[in-house]
Amino acid sequence: MSDPSPRLTTRPSPAAAGDGLPAPGVIGIGLAAVLTFALAQGSWQWFATFIGATLLAVMLAFQRRARWTPELRSPYMRGLVAYALVVGLCVAVALAPLLQRQAWLFPMPGTRSQCVLQGRYQALQVEAALGNLAGSDAAALEFVQQDQARKAVAECLAATTTLWLPLYGVGVAVLVGTAAWFHDRNRARSRSGPDG
Repeated sequence: MSDPSPRLTTRPSPAAAGDGLPAPGVIGIGLAAVLTFALAQGSWQWFATFIGATLLAVMLAFQRRARWTPELRSPYMRGLVAYALVVGLCVAVALAPLLQRQAWLFPMPGTRSQCVLQGRYQALQVEAALGNLAGSDAAALEFVQQDQARKAVAECLAATTTLWLPLYGVGVAVLVGTAAWFHDRNRARSRSGPDG
């Protein structure tokens, strides 16, 4: 008759079970963002902003961090590092199209001028490929030249943006991690303050 009580006490409470572990969603969202990077080909499109913002919203809605502790090797610090890096990755994916298209947000004047030169070279290649046919329809030739030049410039800027995205992602991760650490520390102190 005393057997049912151990069954009730052996189940850990949900708070205790997840107290030392980061949310499993962090891993899934991180993998999704990495997959977005891996599958991104050519120019960064605005759909990447939607993907990054969606992953970021899911991350912020379902994330949970372990109880704050000052130890560097604690489960809290491991979870915080994973959380901050995934948030940085999501923000980098979301910002990529904007960074590619806006010079004020991504100040690379030398690279941008080189990409424009690459676009002009692509336009010359189109004309050279047509040979004697280039003079038969000037409007069509101009349209194709502009289209190919625009694609070449976009791909050049996208490649440069991809090279610099980790810097933006790490910067966001450092800011988010620092802010979350101070927030969690202050919350832990306010909870333990009245007790002792």
